[in-house]
Amino acid sequence: MRRLLPMVLRARSLPLLVFALVVPSVAAFTLVGPQLGLAAGALSVGVLLVFAARARYDEAIEVAASPDARYRLLVVAARPLDQPELAGRIASVAAEGERALAAGSTAAAELLVLVPARASRLDRWASDVGPARDEAQRSLALSLATLAAAGLDARGSVGDADAVQAIEDQLHTFAAREVVLVDGPGVGSREVEEVRRRLDRPVTRL
Repeated sequence: MRRLLPMVLRARSLPLLVFALVVPSVAAFTLVGPQLGLAAGALSVGVLLVFAARARYDEAIEVAASPDARYRLLVVAARPLDQPELAGRIASVAAEGERALAAGSTAAAELLVLVPARASRLDRWASDVGPARDEAQRSLALSLATLAAAGLDARGSVGDADAVQAIEDQLHTFAAREVVLVDGPGVGSREVEEVRRRLDRPVTRL
């Protein structure tokens, strides 16, 4: 079965899209009559809703200003980081980042683990995201424990169900110099490509 993927629209294209959808219904109402006008209007609204549900603005992700020269790494964990090998790879990324900034900072790398709270679309519509957040908290606790066993000092946060939105929200307050995305439910090639396109710093996929 083919999966509908979110569309990427530039912000300036939205007014043109709205214009293209509204004009036919207005013309039908004026030239033919109310019945056809209402039908065209209903069709236009339906098309607009579909585009709105699938659209994502293709704008740069803003990152908080760094208060110092410390290396900060954002790790997006779509699944629990419960494998020592995976924790070791993250440690390698952090160590490389520390070495790159050795001349400007003597502080250890700061790691933040972000776990998107994956909820079904029905649960999101019903605002019943409690179970998803509870599961994300359990995944986060396990991930932090595994990283601690690997000698990494990290803290964590639970974010939006949409991984890209969660990253964007987190980077508004966390001045990461690099982002690591760990594959899992909701994080794959599409999400990695979008973050790389919209972010002005290294993005690593594990």
